Amino acid sequence: MSQLTVSEPIEAETRLRPDLEVIASLVPPRSRVLDLGCGDGELLAYLVRQKEVRGRGIELSEEGVLACVRRGLSVRQGNLQEGLADYPDASFDYVILSQTLPFLDNPSMILQEMLRVGSHAIVSFPNWGYWRCRLHLLLTGCMPQAPDLPQKWYEVPRWQAFTITDFARFCRQIGIRITTQAYLARGRRIHVRKYKNLLATTAVFILERTHD
Repeated sequence: MSQLTVSEPIEAETRLRPDLEVIASLVPPRSRVLDLGCGDGELLAYLVRQKEVRGRGIELSEEGVLACVRRGLSVRQGNLQEGLADYPDASFDYVILSQTLPFLDNPSMILQEMLRVGSHAIVSFPNWGYWRCRLHLLLTGCMPQAPDLPQKWYEVPRWQAFTITDFARFCRQIGIRITTQAYLARGRRIHVRKYKNLLATTAVFILERTHD
């Protein structure tokens, strides 16, 4: 796996959420991009404007879709739990899933679908292996909220807690390779080779299929 070096700082007036900044730096100009769970289209709009990507999005909420349409984006309303059957194989260069994986019932299906319709998948997710999460569980006996995902366990939609190590093992089990990795701690990029599962609050990975 290669360690990411972010080469393109994002201007202050177009400042994105920290993990979205990293994702944006990973997408080459003029790529074909599908953004899953794209929200109000903040990332997709940036990629279209700054990197001239040919971008599309899928968003569940009507409010998000309307916000995307107001930005002039090509976004349709859809439920990721149902897969990506509307898209043929190899339709995109990059398929993005940011901070959404913990809320999906079948992560294997969606990751496989992302790599069916795209050459690469980019995912970001919060890390419950972060040391403060471990300490919170040890001292209180209560399930911690992920530092970069301030949502209680009982709120809708409900998340499933997992760690960076959990995800890496899961990818190996389903035949997916992590080719690029980047880590953040409370909104700041950190450069770590060891103890990333202990020190990072958010991970960003590029994924590809394992070639036998």
